[in-house]
Amino acid sequence: MGRPALVNARPLDKDRPMRDSKTFDLIARGGLVCYAVVHLLVAWLAAQVALGDKARADKAGALQVVVAEGGAWLLWLIAAGLAVLALWQLSEAATGHRHVDARRRTVRRIVSGIEVVLYGLVSYSAVKVAISGADDGQGSMVADILAESYGQVLVTVVGIGVVAVAVFLAQRGFRKTFVRELDFGKASGTTRTTTIRLGQVGWIALSAAYGTIGVLTVIAAVTFDPAKASGLDAALKTLVAQPYGGPMLLTLAAGIAAFGAFALLDARFRKI
Repeated sequence: MGRPALVNARPLDKDRPMRDSKTFDLIARGGLVCYAVVHLLVAWLAAQVALGDKARADKAGALQVVVAEGGAWLLWLIAAGLAVLALWQLSEAATGHRHVDARRRTVRRIVSGIEVVLYGLVSYSAVKVAISGADDGQGSMVADILAESYGQVLVTVVGIGVVAVAVFLAQRGFRKTFVRELDFGKASGTTRTTTIRLGQVGWIALSAAYGTIGVLTVIAAVTFDPAKASGLDAALKTLVAQPYGGPMLLTLAAGIAAFGAFALLDARFRKI
């Protein structure tokens, strides 16, 4: 039998027409730009906290900056762009990556599933901030869960799951597996190297942030203290309170900024 027809080295499937459309391409890349901007703002807020400011250094804090500077309409635009990214990756997690063998397909679908969560959470937070002007974070939600008979076990499992995601993100940076999602085309060697280095530093920094959140979530479950599980803001402020916490947080802020810069380049070179 002959080989299946290929489009851009991928087998034809019913999902390709949507993904190959220029409109979808522009929306998806716009969503990646929004994701980059949010992380650059988080990095800036984290640096302010490291220098003694009391700003809210998490995605909700960054989104509140967007509202203050650009208006609620810009926040809705970010929410929509990230929602499109989440839906795209949901499609990839369910039926995508058919052009690779079964083992690699499973791994890549897991990666897409994690990206659904990453994009979806920021989109959800953007909607909450756009509607109410604030996002209470996960502290109140954890308090509600801990009040249930199964709460301690569930929150512990979630915390361990977040730590597992952090480990996955770290290996993504160390092993440079994100590179296979990029198409550099005719980009210069310098551009390729810069993009890859920013990606390595950025994914590892993101891993450190999520790892801290996961550990604090487990501690919140063990100690029945939901205040400890208030997301990235609590994680960064816990870090800055430690000996040499300021320099460590500045280093982490630089890493998150590197991820933001990488995400901008990702918007340019990502295979859509």
